[in-house]
Amino acid sequence: MDVTSLWVQLVSGAVSSNVAGAAMKKLSLGTVGNSIVGILGGGIGGQILGMLGMGGGGEGAMDAGSIDSSIAGSGVGGAVLLAIIGAIKGAMAKKPA
Repeated sequence: MDVTSLWVQLVSGAVSSNVAGAAMKKLSLGTVGNSIVGILGGGIGGQILGMLGMGGGGEGAMDAGSIDSSIAGSGVGGAVLLAIIGAIKGAMAKKPA
């Protein structure tokens, strides 16, 4: 993995988690929280795709296909991690009856 693909994954994870936070208001953590969670989820999602062999064409390959798969994988990773952490935060915030 090169630095450029890592940056693509982190940025697309942050963007996707902010979009997901806007779409799922109850799970949103605010702009900064969504961005931080998205960066983590984007990095994790991109790494998982890379380990599965779907993250691009090899070391240093930055063709359109590898960029698209990095954006897709990290975007999904960012949105999924936001949903998980938002749901946990919501469950912890509920007061017992």
